[in-house]
Amino acid sequence: MSSTIDVKSARIPDRDKLLKLLRENGLKAEPQDELGIEVQSDDDGGELFGHVERLIMLIGAPFVPTKHENVIYIRPPVG
Repeated sequence: MSSTIDVKSARIPDRDKLLKLLRENGLKAEPQDELGIEVQSDDDGGELFGHVERLIMLIGAPFVPTKHENVIYIRPPVG
């Protein structure tokens, strides 16, 4: 069963890069508000979370994805 997972980025440029990469990887992703991306997911976001982790590495941004209540937040590391 398909569901929608929200991805929230910390910065607009990173959101735009991540949106492009998600689409290039065959995911149905649409921009939402300034920092959000709405993504269709078939497995409650588990596979999507793995995609997001890999794509953040490609972007080269020092961010960490965190999933909470069907939202994946892309935030700077705490420390």
